Amino acid sequence: MTATPSAPLTVRELTVRGVLLGGAITLVFTAANVYLGLKVGLTFATAIPAAVISMAILRNFAHHSIVENNIVQTVASAAGTLSAIIFVLPGLVMIGWWTGFPYWTTAAVCAVGGILGVMYSIPLRRALVTGSDLPYPEGVAAAEVLKVGDSTQGAAESRTGIRAITVGALAAAGFLLLANVKLWSASVAGYFRVGAGASMFGGSLSLALIGVGHLVGVSVGVAMLVGLVISFGVLLPIRTIGELGSGLPLADVVDTVFVDQVRFIGAGTIAVAAVWTLIKIVGPVVRGITEALASARTRRDGGFVQVVERDIPFPMVTATVLVMLVPIAALLAAFVHGTVLAGHSVGIIAVSLVFVFAIGLVIAAVCGYMAGLIGSSNSPISGVGILVVLIAALLIKLTFGAADDDQSAALVAYTLFAAAITFGVATISNDNLQDLKTGQLVGATPWKQQVALVIGVLFGSAVIPPVLDLMQSAFGFMGTPDAGPEALAAPQAALISSLADGVFGGSLDWGLLGLGALIGVAIIGADEVLGRTGRFRLPPLAVGMGIYLPMSLTLIIPIGAFLGLAYNRWSERFADAERRRRLGVLLATGMIVGESLYGVLFAGIVAGTGNENPLAVAALDTGGYGQVIGVVVFALLVGGLYRWTRKGAAAGAPEPV
Repeated sequence: MTATPSAPLTVRELTVRGVLLGGAITLVFTAANVYLGLKVGLTFATAIPAAVISMAILRNFAHHSIVENNIVQTVASAAGTLSAIIFVLPGLVMIGWWTGFPYWTTAAVCAVGGILGVMYSIPLRRALVTGSDLPYPEGVAAAEVLKVGDSTQGAAESRTGIRAITVGALAAAGFLLLANVKLWSASVAGYFRVGAGASMFGGSLSLALIGVGHLVGVSVGVAMLVGLVISFGVLLPIRTIGELGSGLPLADVVDTVFVDQVRFIGAGTIAVAAVWTLIKIVGPVVRGITEALASARTRRDGGFVQVVERDIPFPMVTATVLVMLVPIAALLAAFVHGTVLAGHSVGIIAVSLVFVFAIGLVIAAVCGYMAGLIGSSNSPISGVGILVVLIAALLIKLTFGAADDDQSAALVAYTLFAAAITFGVATISNDNLQDLKTGQLVGATPWKQQVALVIGVLFGSAVIPPVLDLMQSAFGFMGTPDAGPEALAAPQAALISSLADGVFGGSLDWGLLGLGALIGVAIIGADEVLGRTGRFRLPPLAVGMGIYLPMSLTLIIPIGAFLGLAYNRWSERFADAERRRRLGVLLATGMIVGESLYGVLFAGIVAGTGNENPLAVAALDTGGYGQVIGVVVFALLVGGLYRWTRKGAAAGAPEPV
């Protein structure tokens, strides 16, 4: 009797177990991100740690697949990224408008902004992902993690790849662990005079940033280095002239000038570069929308559209965006109800709706482009927040007209609230295109991934309000009357609040933003000239990020880019160059994975103990000795990892024919 062949199993992708697992991971990652962001102003990308955890769990279930694991990391990634809303919302408590975080209002702000971010990123997928050569370092890294962990991938190379990721991850996590134990410093910094002014040098000894640099390439690395030279080699020495006689320590003067002046110049450069970038991608975006409409018509008429090109239908995207304006209007109306703005709110609500609708699409494109350049974790999302608040404040001020002191205070609060919705668009679009890049590389169905993104937003929206309330009641925020010695700094929220206040109070220094804009124009001109030679480019947004970001980030990424270039050139000397290059990518991925996972663990320990240094048992990181030890160990470790990878690539080379 002949056995009847069984039908092939359908690959599972958007499953209930995947969504629930993504939701469970969300609870941990979102709480850790909220705490870390409020304390030190940094958040970490959650896609790669979520992918690792998903693979470890789903491999114990039948019929799991690489695209199902991709859905899990997509849900957790969207929710974890939405926690960046903490860069705005705590400002309402810090200025005294709120005494806590009302659950349904806070959740609704997160949800509507996040869903708009997902919808706006859908037509951008074709323009910035499938039709672009942006590196998307974290999206590529997440895809590599999923591929090597997939049981259906090639055996020998998969084992070698897993080994490369594991070694890179253990090295990155181990280095930071021993730095937290205080055996050495995880950063290096020094301050010095430059004529009548001053500047600094420094770097975060981060293997993850080396990995990011390897993945983004030399063009972006050099552009960030140019921004670093402008910021710390030119602007800081000039802007600190006359500030050194204040009696403050040199380090305090330099840090203050950088935060209060140079970063605003960088924000001006980012603004001009963002506008220019938007102009250049308008064509691809329009083509993407046209292709999306054509794809929807083809499917509706019964034609065939490849699985990897099936987005949520564009008419549904448009309808969702328009429908979202209704709850946004309701939220804004409820916010001004019973305040001194109640009788004058129609105009500012109308202009706020136009602002969210129009500017939301602009910042979605800009944030997606920035994430494509250097990754979600390193994208200067707070710089976008600065620009969003400034534009919103100016529009609301012009619409409202003359205001007394009470009305001005209320307008500051209203601006922060309206900007928080738009900031939700920025945070999600900053992450979504990375996720869609991962999906493209592993063969995922875009519309299923986009649905998972919406689910992730809803999970995050449910989790963020109680975590914010817990942080506020347990620690408080610096600058509030009830702030204690352990109060959380919430640095971005404090800065953005002061910006809004500066616009309505007339104390904002627009000259700094104008200077940054002029620098941006000059960089755009240089990039266009270089582009005509066909040999090199200087991405203006990357230069703006180099000016805006602290040197601790800016310096290490270009070093990683040059190391990646050297490794790739070595690989090109061999017949199996592609396999060797891929092993280098997996090492870089491992560095990012290890530091991301360790970041989650360490944030949980800090939150549980309430201690910034819960692992400190030594004191060797103090003074210059700790920095020297850290630099030496870091350099030896990076060199050793690349040497080990080259040996592993050579050992796995195919036999000559």
